[in-house]
Amino acid sequence: MSRRYPSTIAGPVEHEFVVSRSRFVTLAHPAADPAAAETVIADVRRRSWDARHHCTAMVTGVLGDQARSSDDGEPSGTAGVPMLEVLRRRELTDVVVVVSRWFGGVKLGAGGLVRAYSTSVSETLDRAEVVRRAARTQVTVAVPHADAGRVDNALRSWVQRHDATSGATVYGAEATFEVWVPADGIAALRAELAAVSSGGLDAVLGDERVVDLPGG
Repeated sequence: MSRRYPSTIAGPVEHEFVVSRSRFVTLAHPAADPAAAETVIADVRRRSWDARHHCTAMVTGVLGDQARSSDDGEPSGTAGVPMLEVLRRRELTDVVVVVSRWFGGVKLGAGGLVRAYSTSVSETLDRAEVVRRAARTQVTVAVPHADAGRVDNALRSWVQRHDATSGATVYGAEATFEVWVPADGIAALRAELAAVSSGGLDAVLGDERVVDLPGG
């Protein structure tokens, strides 16, 4: 059975949530590592300088094994950790969430803060495009330029039917196509290439990596 990897999000999403006149504005943003996440956090602090709190949570790493959170002045355990738990429950990685709060004059209490911060993150992630991740093997195929269009079309069709994804195309003396293929699909890809080229194309295997896949 193939290993399951955490998903990520395709792009930034922002959402506002209001409770008892307090405004909670959440930004969920892709972040490949903690340094990228800190850059996002710093930008939010700069743009929303008048907010009372900027609470944060991030999960990074292919396995989602790096995590940080901050209450940023809210009572301990009422903001950062609940936000982080939402990311964990959704099995996401390489993402940072920042919740900026403008105090509305009514204290929410510890339970109210936990619910507010959790809900803010949950509602924001509901609006995000989720990107699946899985281990795939790199396959490259060198094709004469005269045949590149036909082979490109065949590969695109094959990828859509076999839970694979296309990579970069390099044009040199030949056109070299890259696809990322599940291990149990390599034989089928080779058969497809043989069919479209009368056996004239060779699939060169590369490394296995965790890649983003279409269709979250």
